[in-house]
Amino acid sequence: MEQYLEILGVIVGAIYLWLEYKASIYLWIASIVMPAIYLVVFYGAGLYADTAINIYYLVVALYGWFAWKYGSSDKKELPITRISTRQAVAMVALYAVMQVVISLALIHLTDSNVAWFNGLTSALSVVGMWMLARKWIEQWIVWIVVDILSAGLYCYKGLYLTAILYAIYAIIAIFGYRKWQQMMTEQDVTR
Repeated sequence: MEQYLEILGVIVGAIYLWLEYKASIYLWIASIVMPAIYLVVFYGAGLYADTAINIYYLVVALYGWFAWKYGSSDKKELPITRISTRQAVAMVALYAVMQVVISLALIHLTDSNVAWFNGLTSALSVVGMWMLARKWIEQWIVWIVVDILSAGLYCYKGLYLTAILYAIYAIIAIFGYRKWQQMMTEQDVTR
């Protein structure tokens, strides 16, 4: 059953990534479905931080939908922007705190044999998802790192289809960054 759920998760994940690439607000629908699937898959694989992070993804998906739809000062769709220095410092601090908290929780509360590494990918994912919800272009850079590291982690845990998906995510994230740069330039011209 878990293998079929993993296949379904991969399909929804591919749809999600395409919608993110296009900066489509509908990516948030896939952001609700995909974590629900992966809650079961990751728990079964003993990736407890990834299980927990998918609960966070569900919550941020609801916030992201609202923020993208009504998050600009004129209550129109949120534009793609660059992260400020102050916001970047806050994201680094968030990462550092989450890395320690998640890793220590995994060490002391689970039987995870990849606690620090799973904590690393999960903490970066917390930051990346928040950056996506704010529509900051640099979120793509975070996702490239997360996707490469996650592909290795999932290979190690025997989730080969998910590992392939994340390797593809890393490649597409490079193109996504370029696409968002183009879209950001076009939106700046029309403003």
